[in-house]
Amino acid sequence: MSLLLRTPLFFSPNESHFKNPCFSHVSASLDTGIQRAPSSKMASSLQCIEETKARIVKLIHKAELSVSTYDTAWVAMVPSPNSSNEPCFPDCLAWLLENQCYDGSWACPHHHSFLKKDVLSSTLACILALKKWGVGEEQINNGARFIEVNFASATEKSQISPTGFDIIFPTMLDYARDLFLDLRLEPTTFDDLIFKRDLELKRCYQSQESEPYLAYVAEGMGKLQDWESVMKYQRKNGSLFNSPSTTAAAFIALPNSGCLNYLHSALKKFGNAVPAAFPLDLYSRLRTVDNLESLGISRYFQKEIQHMLDETYRCWLQGSEEIFMDASTCALAFRTLRMNGYKVTSDSITKLIPDSFCGNMKDIGTALELYRASEFMIYPHERDLEQQNLRLKDLLEQELSSGFIHSSQLGRNIDSEVNHALEYPFYAIMDRVANRINIEHYNFDNTRIMKTSYCSPNFANKDFLFLSVEDFNHCQAMHREELAELERWVTENRLDELKFARQKSAYCYFSAAATFFAPELSDARMSWAKNGVLTTVVDDFFDVGGSVEELKQLIQLVETWDADASTECSSQYVQIIFSALRRTVSEIGDKAFKLQERRVTNHIIEIWLGLLYSMMKEAEWTADNHVPTMDDYISNAYVSFALGPIVLPSLYLVGPKLSEEMVRHSEYRTLFRLMSTSGRLLNDIQTCEKELKDGKLNAIPLYMINSGGDTSKYAATREMKSLIGCQRRELLRLVLEREGSVLPEPCKELFWHMSTVLHLFYDKDDGFTSKDLIKVVNEVIHQPIVVKEF
Repeated sequence: MSLLLRTPLFFSPNESHFKNPCFSHVSASLDTGIQRAPSSKMASSLQCIEETKARIVKLIHKAELSVSTYDTAWVAMVPSPNSSNEPCFPDCLAWLLENQCYDGSWACPHHHSFLKKDVLSSTLACILALKKWGVGEEQINNGARFIEVNFASATEKSQISPTGFDIIFPTMLDYARDLFLDLRLEPTTFDDLIFKRDLELKRCYQSQESEPYLAYVAEGMGKLQDWESVMKYQRKNGSLFNSPSTTAAAFIALPNSGCLNYLHSALKKFGNAVPAAFPLDLYSRLRTVDNLESLGISRYFQKEIQHMLDETYRCWLQGSEEIFMDASTCALAFRTLRMNGYKVTSDSITKLIPDSFCGNMKDIGTALELYRASEFMIYPHERDLEQQNLRLKDLLEQELSSGFIHSSQLGRNIDSEVNHALEYPFYAIMDRVANRINIEHYNFDNTRIMKTSYCSPNFANKDFLFLSVEDFNHCQAMHREELAELERWVTENRLDELKFARQKSAYCYFSAAATFFAPELSDARMSWAKNGVLTTVVDDFFDVGGSVEELKQLIQLVETWDADASTECSSQYVQIIFSALRRTVSEIGDKAFKLQERRVTNHIIEIWLGLLYSMMKEAEWTADNHVPTMDDYISNAYVSFALGPIVLPSLYLVGPKLSEEMVRHSEYRTLFRLMSTSGRLLNDIQTCEKELKDGKLNAIPLYMINSGGDTSKYAATREMKSLIGCQRRELLRLVLEREGSVLPEPCKELFWHMSTVLHLFYDKDDGFTSKDLIKVVNEVIHQPIVVKEF
């Protein structure tokens, strides 16, 4: 089919048509030496990036949406309130006359080869509008010939069926006959269409869930429609389902001032044509924000996103129908607002979920959006949200197993998305890991399908992909340099000579690079990674490498701090560990001083001493065969899990000032306790068998012993998992909560970042032994993203 238009007016004025002249290649030229995709043109990347950002800013401020020939045709059929023999919107008729394609169809520019049913439906609607008012005989004849030639596509199973096509298209053929429109259609195909319509209507009448669906496709119901019943779905803006076509059909059958006012408002915004859904502004802009966040480039647009979310929050508080009358919009708004710290309750989302995936209006994309929203449980009383999460998980698993999944987004690999969402909940995947997956599987086809197809660059476009690839590869180049620096630091401090210690510098650095990856956070990453290496060394020293005397000597040296290890201890192991520790802590303290404008080295030493004391206590318990109570174990184990030296010093290096009062505040301690306790329990679940053999303390057998021996290992594990869930939700609540919070947001986020690291590391294995992680580490640090030309 030809997609050439005589006058390309399918987009409202001032739209960009989604072109990105920079995207002839994708390169990470922000840093030399990054791998590039082949390209015949090498435009200035920096200029291209700035132009790309400028276009994205416009999308955050204002949504762009294609107009719909199908809906415009139905609006064109509306008679004037003053005379049923005159069109109410003659400019829409003129638009139809001007926008027929050369092949006789009314196909939109985004027409896809699998959307022939949509083109047939749109073309027939346009013919009906012109025939009704007796204009455009030539266009009618050309359109009729197109339908006759392509009529077989109406029953092809390989073609995508717009919502309600099996009901609406045959009924429009009835309208054509009533208007004495002579269409020479293949009889067998016509009979098949009528049979499918009757079968579909029979099935719908047998299900109460189908009432909203039949109201939505009201223009296809003909004389069977109870219009008084349909009008109960009218919204405050006068529309039915925010659909111009449904609203126009309703006004034709049952004149209503609200319907007419709605149609006038749509045309006032879009000119002489209307979109497939209106308003869609809030959803479109939220989808832009979601794109930016999922691709890892939202930090470039913080001011614009903040303004947009403030606006969305006002609409949420006002109970806007644009949010609460659409399940996808409500779920997306809830998730985006909550994850950005806005105080939104889950009541509205749980009320929507039962009705959102039923009858003929079901879309797996909507169900997936609702599932993602239901994951964000942060309050103990959100039991309804928890139940809905479980229900939606079961539903998505059933849809996956059925082998047939439908999404309203053209070309969307929805089954892969669903499978990934179920396997990796948001709290168990690190940002950069998720970013890479989203980039590599990004579908920039922004076509959506309801009763007809429509598109918006807010949904997806090449600009998002271009900027995210550039950013990922640029950050990755810095990460490789930092990892090389870390490995030099290991050698310079002789840590590689400690044969008892696991050599895990890449993993330690990866956990930082995969979570807080921005270039300006380099010092925080290096602090995190170096202390990660040191805690691993010290942990192994306490477990297998050191004698009791050596352990005590190490503690004494840290307590004294200014001691010379080479003269004050005979153990080479202690000398190496303490020297590395002192140099590293002093270096971090000096860097923190420049940002904090106060000395924090003593606090970092204090953090390290807390870890050493807790490790010594566990060593003494093991040596004495002491079995602590569960409370005693947890109160010590969350410290001995060794996250303190990794996370807490890094807080001083992420930017905001941290006063002494802040680091002594209960919020600071609670965040640390919640993060560390859930991490310790995750580790204990995975390492239970191994630690029992090694004679180490572990939460699972301790819980069984402390419960009087009546609890099975399975029950104890289930209880620990429940406790982990509670701790994680409370941690997320504190991280997101603004009211009454003392710590700056960037600092609180590090606690959550570590939590995602722990959930990924200990998902299936001990974090340092999982072979799956090798591939992920390489993808985040070593392998640039290369996108072919398109």
